[in-house]
Amino acid sequence: MIFVTLIFVALIALYFYGTKTFKYWEERGVKHDRPIPILGNNASNYLMRKSMTQLITEAYWKYPDEPVVGYFRSLRPELIIRDPNIIKRVLTTDFHYFYHRGFSNNKIKMEPLQKNLFFADGDMWRLLRQRLTPSFSSAKLYAMFPLIEERAERLQARVLALAAKGQTLDARDLMARYTTDFIGACGFGLDADSLQDENSEFRKLGIEIFHKDAKFIVKLFLKQLFPETFKNLKLSASIEKTIIQLLHQVLKQRNYQPSSRNDFVDLLIECKKKGTIVGESIERRDSEGKPEIAKLEIDDEILASQMFVFFAAGFETSSSATSTTLNELAHNPHVQVKVQEEIDRVLAKHNNKLCYEAVKEMTYLEWTFKEGMRVLPSLGFLARQCVRKYTFEDLNFSIDEGVVVMIPVQALQNDPKYFPEPEEFRPERFDPELADPNNKFVYLPFGEGPRACVGERLGLMQSLAGLAAVLSKFDVSPAPGAPRHPVINPTGGIVQSVVGGIPLVFRERSAPH
Repeated sequence: MIFVTLIFVALIALYFYGTKTFKYWEERGVKHDRPIPILGNNASNYLMRKSMTQLITEAYWKYPDEPVVGYFRSLRPELIIRDPNIIKRVLTTDFHYFYHRGFSNNKIKMEPLQKNLFFADGDMWRLLRQRLTPSFSSAKLYAMFPLIEERAERLQARVLALAAKGQTLDARDLMARYTTDFIGACGFGLDADSLQDENSEFRKLGIEIFHKDAKFIVKLFLKQLFPETFKNLKLSASIEKTIIQLLHQVLKQRNYQPSSRNDFVDLLIECKKKGTIVGESIERRDSEGKPEIAKLEIDDEILASQMFVFFAAGFETSSSATSTTLNELAHNPHVQVKVQEEIDRVLAKHNNKLCYEAVKEMTYLEWTFKEGMRVLPSLGFLARQCVRKYTFEDLNFSIDEGVVVMIPVQALQNDPKYFPEPEEFRPERFDPELADPNNKFVYLPFGEGPRACVGERLGLMQSLAGLAAVLSKFDVSPAPGAPRHPVINPTGGIVQSVVGGIPLVFRERSAPH
């Protein structure tokens, strides 16, 4: 009898613990779906039935007349922002209230691979951004381009060999291998050769980083529900070990000195040699209200974390965006012809050489790529965490420190309110003379404001070079029986992924150039 009573009391206690925050949005007059004890509104995500992007997109469309929508990730209240004017305030105007991303718990020790520009918050983020931003200057991109060019040529050879066999190719896997090869060369100083080696260890690493199985989801759920209890539970211990080993291997090969490769590893070595990063704190102010001085020592953990995010962010986002663009071109042959005509024309001016200057001249190709990112952005949502109490004056309510606001990029970029006939693939939307300037805080594939993607230009250059390499030599068309739109992986996390790849038919052009 005592045992039954204890079980009953425990269940009652668990219920009250698992619902203790659920009045949060009701008290503020914010519309939201009714949450489930412990799981909140996130049950489908925890059960791996829907991705976070899919759930946020559903909430966006369910409340079409609301500027904001409430959400509960387990017990944590979050706010989905639907109004571009509020998005602007969060990302730029009132950034000093929202400089955290909210993907890591700032009250407990960070995992080593979270100490990078994407996951780090506060002073660590600001100081890293200060030191690393010059690494992505135009001069640095120009110096890196020979690495891109060489991998683009390998991409052409790979497609030629497979297309000659009459095989249907998975554009998603193909562009992931191209991106992996580039990142291996540029980010790690290694020749990954993922395009030729079907069992490339580097390719396996890329797959492992974004593979979310039931074990990972359970770990994530426990860390979200009981952050203090499970603060030492690592989400990706094996990946952490691999990345740190790679770093030590590459540094040893270079005798801990910059080489002549002009790659990301050289930039990291230079970053460490410059010593402690010193700058104004974004978190702390003195008695007079002036920013205090913040410092950050650059150790091997921080270097490894930058290598990790360079790989993870560049690999998944670029391969997703380029393969989505190829899929849209396969289903819109009239656009494909216009793209190829521009590529042929520009390459003819540069002795048929895919050089830095040539890619910069391919404006219609760039519009096409941007339209591909509109249709299916790699990051389906952005997240920012409130660092102190913030009042939405026009909505007449406040949120507390720790509340995460979510910006539904996938939904915004496919809303006819901002992009008429969004189901149509129209690169001309991005013609500067035709583009709607009011869409700056609606079209957000790289984010916006101080925490926008620092590698945007490098990702754009690498992606355009890969597309130009393929389309200069091949026509793409839909594979027989393949779905019109890629099937979104319901286990996807921050970055959207697809199930079953993107099968396309590649045919060598009869008279390219």
